[in-house]
Amino acid sequence: MTELPHLRSGQQGSQPQRDQVRHNSHDTIPLTRHPRAEYTGIRPRPMWQHPTRVISPTGIAEAPALYPVRSGVWKPHGDLHPIWRYMARGLRLLLETIAPAMMVALVINLFVAQATRVHGQSMEPTLHSDQRLVVEKLSYNGWLHLRSPQRGDVVVLRLNGMDELLIKRVIGLPGDQVEIRDGQVFINHQRLEEPYIVFPASGNYGPIDVPPLHLFVLGDNRNFSNDSRTFGPIPMKNVVGRAWFSYWPPETVGPVQ
Repeated sequence: MTELPHLRSGQQGSQPQRDQVRHNSHDTIPLTRHPRAEYTGIRPRPMWQHPTRVISPTGIAEAPALYPVRSGVWKPHGDLHPIWRYMARGLRLLLETIAPAMMVALVINLFVAQATRVHGQSMEPTLHSDQRLVVEKLSYNGWLHLRSPQRGDVVVLRLNGMDELLIKRVIGLPGDQVEIRDGQVFINHQRLEEPYIVFPASGNYGPIDVPPLHLFVLGDNRNFSNDSRTFGPIPMKNVVGRAWFSYWPPETVGPVQ
């Protein structure tokens, strides 16, 4: 066998020259090795690092662009039938807009104002049949106590046993004595001026004393009116509100006098 030039028989091969090293219980790192920082160009990147960009503290808004797979956290399944989707949208619209609007309208109708229609000719020429009015309820509200019905007010009232609202004018207040002589109205023996009357009533009525918490009401068209001459003074609790504003037909738009 041919001997290698540097190896003689009977001699052990010399150990190759090695750099001084630093030893510990875990590894052996040559001191002459170049720092790994010089080889960052070929160093594999960690799995968690994005191949092109890194999110900075001020670039959180760019996360969906950097990680498009995770940007869509959750999307509803598109397996619903279109009819069910339309029904769900309609239900949502009902709960968000229509239901609150109906509640507000109900509160306004119960406590603030409501619309009504004139039936018949008992208030001619002040009000006409089928005329539309806004009835204001705050003035006579028992909780607010803003004001009591005054003589000359046009009020809307409800009689027991009748579904239809009546519109009349307040003539006598609680404690007044009302009398009609030859079509002329007398309150406490004083003639009442009524510029809203065109055709005065014929005949006589009374005298009658208006009880406490009651009103004596008459229609402006005295010869064609069902009023307190027939059913007597009415309790104030039966007054729905004051006829405040006329909104239809257009030629009658304005406050009710």
